[in-house]
Amino acid sequence: MSKNFSRPYTNDGREIVASCTVRNTISAPRKVKLVADLVRGKTCGQALEVLRFTHRPSGTPIVEKAIRSAMANASANHPSPLDLVIGEVAVETGRIEYRRTYSPRGRAVPIRKRRSHLHIRLTEN
Repeated sequence: MSKNFSRPYTNDGREIVASCTVRNTISAPRKVKLVADLVRGKTCGQALEVLRFTHRPSGTPIVEKAIRSAMANASANHPSPLDLVIGEVAVETGRIEYRRTYSPRGRAVPIRKRRSHLHIRLTEN
């Protein structure tokens, strides 16, 4: 079941200034969640600084690109998007591609290539 991300306020009651949604990224949601938890609740400037020194090759570029995109969306309405706070970060499971690989004794075992959806909402302090 998909969550409703069209509401104008976060769970805290803060107004959402800008948002970004990245769909079907080729990285497992478990790996992206580890990076998303690092930046939740930080300002955009702090979050980009944390991601700069985080070594998670599968999740870091996706989250960084989404934050920069949300900041670009906020630049039309907000004078300094680096001061905005990352109010909500949600990572969901996307579609799964199924493949087969060969195993001993003539068996075929499944390979699941997992994808993820990332939702970022920026709020003011």
